[in-house]
Amino acid sequence: MNPWTELGVADIPNGGGQLKLSQRDKEFSIRLSGVRGELMNSRVHSSEEALSELGCAHLSEADDAQVLVGGLGMGFTLAAALKAVSASATVTVAELIPEVVEWNRGPLGECAGHPLRDSRTRIHAGDVAQLFAPRQPSFDAILLDVDNGPEGITHTDNNGLYSMAGLAAIYDSLHPEGMLAIWSAGADPMFNIRLKKAGFKAKTRTVRARQGKGSRHTIFLAQKPWR
Repeated sequence: MNPWTELGVADIPNGGGQLKLSQRDKEFSIRLSGVRGELMNSRVHSSEEALSELGCAHLSEADDAQVLVGGLGMGFTLAAALKAVSASATVTVAELIPEVVEWNRGPLGECAGHPLRDSRTRIHAGDVAQLFAPRQPSFDAILLDVDNGPEGITHTDNNGLYSMAGLAAIYDSLHPEGMLAIWSAGADPMFNIRLKKAGFKAKTRTVRARQGKGSRHTIFLAQKPWR
């Protein structure tokens, strides 16, 4: 088996550690310093795609839909969101780490079919929380895959997204009947209760990391009711 080749290293803001991108043949891996195992692998992405498929299911025929993806990763969530919406939609992807965007513009991009090249894609270079600050309805779907889920491991500021104040800002940023979908490495019943307290109609779905096999991940689905 061929060895891994390191392609790049990126610092996570505010002392969150380092990300390392490596390649072996056509397989890519992103690891986080100080954490055993991989953070992402290009062969394991079914749950990231499920995040978009479930979060955008109500938008397949919607005109001019506005979708926000928090976290670019290896591009699979963005690519699935683009596939789930119509030709008139706009999908904004917010990525905090500039190197991750550059990796996706380079050799890593082929894994998900180069979704950054899609004319419907917009890039926000910065924290996804910045886009919730106006507290105005702007999005029909918000898909968050910024970390390990409600309990972040790579960027502690992400925890603010999932606080009651953070969820209130997200709620205000969704159009009525808009959907918030959050990827999580595991179940968190208390977080589901928090979503309901924030005003969402909330439920969870369990999905597999790979098609029909692999680790079980959780997708939180929280819809803003029509008022």
